[in-house]
Amino acid sequence: MENIYAERIALLREMMASNGWDVVLLNASDPHCSEYPSARWKQAEWLTGFTGEAASVAVTPSHAGLWTDTRYFIQAQSQLRGTGVQLHKLRVPEQVPIPQWLSSEAASLSRDGVVRIAVDSLCWSVEQMQEIKQAFEDKDVTDGNDCEIIAVPDMLDKLWTDRPQIPSTPVITLDPEVSGCETRTEKISSLRKWMLREFCDNLLLTALDEIAWVLNIRAADIEYNPYCISSLLLSQESVQWFCRKGLDSDPDTLDSYDELAADEVQVEDYDALIPALESLSPEESIFVDCSTLNWQFYESLFEAYASSGSSRIICGQSPVALMKAVKNEREMQLLRETYVEDGLAVERFLRWLEGEVGAASRGERCPVDEWEASLKLSSLRAQIDGYRGESFENISAYGPSAALPHYVTPSEGSGKLEPRGLYLVDSGGQYLTGTTDITRTVPLGPCTPLEKEDYTLVLKGMIELSTAVFPKGTAGCQLDVLAREALWKARRNFGHGTGHGVGFYLGVHEGPQDIRQNFNSQPLLPGMVTSNEPGIYREGQHGIRHENIILTVPYGTNEFGEWLCFETLTCCHIDTSAVLVEMLTQEQLKWLNDYNARVYDRLSPLMNEEERLWLAEKTRAI
Repeated sequence: MENIYAERIALLREMMASNGWDVVLLNASDPHCSEYPSARWKQAEWLTGFTGEAASVAVTPSHAGLWTDTRYFIQAQSQLRGTGVQLHKLRVPEQVPIPQWLSSEAASLSRDGVVRIAVDSLCWSVEQMQEIKQAFEDKDVTDGNDCEIIAVPDMLDKLWTDRPQIPSTPVITLDPEVSGCETRTEKISSLRKWMLREFCDNLLLTALDEIAWVLNIRAADIEYNPYCISSLLLSQESVQWFCRKGLDSDPDTLDSYDELAADEVQVEDYDALIPALESLSPEESIFVDCSTLNWQFYESLFEAYASSGSSRIICGQSPVALMKAVKNEREMQLLRETYVEDGLAVERFLRWLEGEVGAASRGERCPVDEWEASLKLSSLRAQIDGYRGESFENISAYGPSAALPHYVTPSEGSGKLEPRGLYLVDSGGQYLTGTTDITRTVPLGPCTPLEKEDYTLVLKGMIELSTAVFPKGTAGCQLDVLAREALWKARRNFGHGTGHGVGFYLGVHEGPQDIRQNFNSQPLLPGMVTSNEPGIYREGQHGIRHENIILTVPYGTNEFGEWLCFETLTCCHIDTSAVLVEMLTQEQLKWLNDYNARVYDRLSPLMNEEERLWLAEKTRAI
């Protein structure tokens, strides 16, 4: 029987032939360039069966390729088997991204000197389309062939007959007294001042996390992300919010509408955005972020500004990304408290896990599996006041499963946890008072020498980054080596980034800061919350990742300038039973013992006697 995904690709090729397209491009994003889209826009998954978040697909008459990064190589090789789709690897030295691949294949794809590339223009950013056009500018590479981008919004509708609808969930507004945020009027005022400084008359925001932050609204249109699918258009005179919310919807939403209206925010229909863009005066400028603006919206703007040569369209980085990345004093304090509550839930989970594995090893019960462990952790978080769900799908992975950095824990047939080796759990929660993310790799019993060595090397990297002191103006890419040095000296490495920004009851992944090898000039600023998560992954054996969340804070000023360091927010012990103490420096050992002691001091008053005794043993100095 032919693979269902091979059948879908064949149908897509029939569509290509009937329309005269040489290439079709699809991806795993949505009209707002989201990292995690709703089910409606999981087009790469529908076409190929690959379930990873990072995926782009190119289909030609003779080739189907999927591009993804190091986090998903093992997963992609398994899921693409039998589909006829070839894996193209990104974030490796020999990578050939889609724009360069298309230009190198231009001669074979073109029939008359032009490669016709059809894209779902709602789901590709302006920046991505410009990269493709730029790749075709080198005529030596393309043998003189040009490209034509053909915008085909929702091109899969004719093939994807049971395609999910665009979601619409109730909207709530945040109470600044509870969440610690500034009011929406304060945020809008700050944006209008920024617009005056930048000489722009209008500001278009299409990134869902940015809109949620500005308006202090939350919804559940995307799983694990408290967003409302919408766009926002600001001028000095008006604020127009384009969303899919009817006036006869949920009572909470109606209350939110009233609050928004009181702050002079006009609620418009989601589909009214393009007419609004087309009606803008060419005499007025508009600022857009081409990394998050989709090609379809941009084309509408381009048409509106055609008479002025589009010179009034200003492209740059949205100011909101940096504004929301720097938490205020109240938000920082709430995060500290939230990480204590979250850490308490994780500690109770780890104690439960130890008991379950021990009981199974004594024959007192059946072994717990990865899925059961995941459900238990979620149930413990759900008991916390202000809990609003998981911040991403739990990664509950034992042994070889943990070698997949973004392992999807199956609800049926997941691995049994045995009293030996390593178990990795990466999880987080959404709370009214913040977003959490934590990874713990847990020895379930005896570990091999290699497991212990890898465990310790990764831990050394996390500690070195945790203790960094650096001058103001330092970017995350300049600190990344601290987390990798111990691994590199042992000729080991990991392919994903070391750190990503974390939102405040928003996305668990946000920018503009990060800590990774890729060059990013954004300095780390006081108030930024970032993950610290080095790892190592051995296919078929084990995966190890230690992750804490760190807050950038001031560290004083002297004749050499202003200095910064990190405060660790995560409050959950690090298991020392797999640590090779002789591999740690005295400074690293002191940090580890001090950290575990602080965890005990903060959490033990919130525990019962049995829990305190257990945590005291787990945090005992080594």
